Parts: sequence; structure tokens; C-alpha cells
Amino acid sequence: MEAAFYIAAIVAIVSTALTITRLNAVHALLYLIVSLLAVAVVFYAMGAPLVAALEVIIYAGAIMVLFVFVVMMLNLGKRAAITEGQWMQENIWVGPVLLSAVLIAEVVYLILRARLTGSAGGVVDPKQVGLALYGPYLIGVELSSMLLLGALVGACHLGRPVLEKAEDRYDRNSDGARAPSGGNLIRAGAGRPPDAP
Repeated sequence: MEAAFYIAAIVAIVSTALTITRLNAVHALLYLIVSLLAVAVVFYAMGAPLVAALEVIIYAGAIMVLFVFVVMMLNLGKRAAITEGQWMQENIWVGPVLLSAVLIAEVVYLILRARLTGSAGGVVDPKQVGLALYGPYLIGVELSSMLLLGALVGACHLGRPVLEKAEDRYDRNSDGARAPSGGNLIRAGAGRPPDAP
């Protein structure tokens, strides 16, 4: 069980490092999925199959699907199509496939070992997880929710369009008076446009 824990931890560290260092968003997403699956194996090896299942269902499943949809929605036209064609080469999949194969072999080994020994070694049931989360670790749960709320507010702040300051919207004309920028200036004596009544 300890060997499976350390192998999954190494896979998680390597795939997380590859996620951070990839310039291509699709490659980074693939490595991030492998990292989340490795963390799920770590939880399973520690005797928390419920947390491992939640890791796979929520993070590697739902949240990563959301990320993939966002990447797909950020289509940049012909240039993105050409780049996407270059992404779909065979050597791209070598890293994620090898790391995923190590994780699958680990999971099979852990399941077979648990069946042969007849015990899963300290399995934590959902009731114990709920009692722990909303008992002695209640403050940690509340602090993590506040951290997520702060991240949400920060993402909204960083994602909104930049508004220009009021003084930047005006240029100075030749006599020093403020005038609207962009050449939309109507000069005195210029009259009305020709089609005006």
C-alpha cells in the first residue's frame, strides 16, 4: 500500500509540473486530468475511497469538462484551427497515456491486494467523513469556502473589461480646453451635417 501511495504521489507531482510548464492549454488540461486522477489514487491508498471517488467525479469529471468547454469556446478562427491541427499529433498523447497507465496499474494492484487479504485497511465511510468535516474541522471547511469566495471575486474583477478614466476620454485642443477624444469635435461655425433639416 505504501508503494502505491508513493508512486501515485510521484505521478501527481510530475503531471502537475507538466501542467504548469505547458504553453498549450489542451496539453495542460490533459496533464491536469492525470494529476487529479493521481490524487484520487493517493486518497484511495490512504483508505478514503469516498474522497477518491469524489475527486474523480467532481474534479476530473465535471470541472475538467467545464475547462474543456471554455477552451473550445475560445476559438480564435483560422489561426486556432491550424494550431489545433498541429496539436493532434501522435506524440502529444505519450506523456498522459504513460502516466495514466501507471495509475491504472496501481488501481488494479490495490483492488487485487484488497481482495486477496480480505481487508481494505482502514476504510473511512461517508458518515465518518461528514462528522469530521462538520465537527472538529468545521473552521477549516468555512475558511476554504471563504477562500473560494475570494477567488471568485478576484476572477470576476480580473475578467471584467478595463474602463478608461474620465480624464483619459478627453484630449486637449490647441487652446488648452478639453475636448472629446477621437476627433468627434464639432467646431464652431462648422454648421450642421448636410442631410440635417
